[in-house]
Amino acid sequence: MENRLKDKIVFITGATAGIGKSCAFKFAEVGSRLVLMIRNEEKGKKLVSEIYEKYPDTDITLLVCDVRDGEKCQEVVDSLSEELKSIDVLVNNAGLAKGLTKVYETSIEDIDTMIDTNIKGLLFVTRAVVPYMLKNNKGHIINLGSVAGVNAYVNGGVYCATKSAVKFITDALRLELIETPLRVTNIQPGLVETDFSLTRFSGDVEKAKEVYKGIEALTPDDIAEVIVSTANQPPRVQVSEVTIVAQNQADSRTIYRVNK
Repeated sequence: MENRLKDKIVFITGATAGIGKSCAFKFAEVGSRLVLMIRNEEKGKKLVSEIYEKYPDTDITLLVCDVRDGEKCQEVVDSLSEELKSIDVLVNNAGLAKGLTKVYETSIEDIDTMIDTNIKGLLFVTRAVVPYMLKNNKGHIINLGSVAGVNAYVNGGVYCATKSAVKFITDALRLELIETPLRVTNIQPGLVETDFSLTRFSGDVEKAKEVYKGIEALTPDDIAEVIVSTANQPPRVQVSEVTIVAQNQADSRTIYRVNK
């Protein structure tokens, strides 16, 4: 397929780990220019070094910002040069799960963290970036949803609700932009082996390992490849939604495990 992403400006949130990190490498591989919004500056600089080691000619800009801070999101996007404000692809990747508890037992802290990151963070970055896309009459918004946003599962109600919100925000945005050249995509991964479960279980390695036991989970690179391919489609093609699950996973609740 023709490479339409060379020299395009790709803005990625949550780029220092998991799917976001894989996206940074995959877009660098096809010659895109990267604007990476990261929360931890030290991790961000380490990522930049790793990308330069493999793709030394990559143009990378780091924006240190927590997506939960709406005013800061606006500020750092507005601070970009006019050239870098001409964003071609936005990958709203930043997101997480905290805890695995019944809805009525989920801590206030965990509720705030998931809603503030997964919903409000996505909205804050979107409202900061999309007006520039409209001004430049181009752009592709790619949001990271989840199969959890389609089917709820026990002890994951709050997280599932946040990813359901991502789906409906994405759908509404697509409707709102129908008269423009902008494209909007919801990527819905299933079980992906990242630090996701380690974060969910507050660093409990054994609990995190259990999640991926007995099944060959997807990798962050698997999802990143789909995202890059989706962004590389001709302008006439709008991929509205992609659901990607592991071979032995049917949906967020149905997984076949062996030797567990």
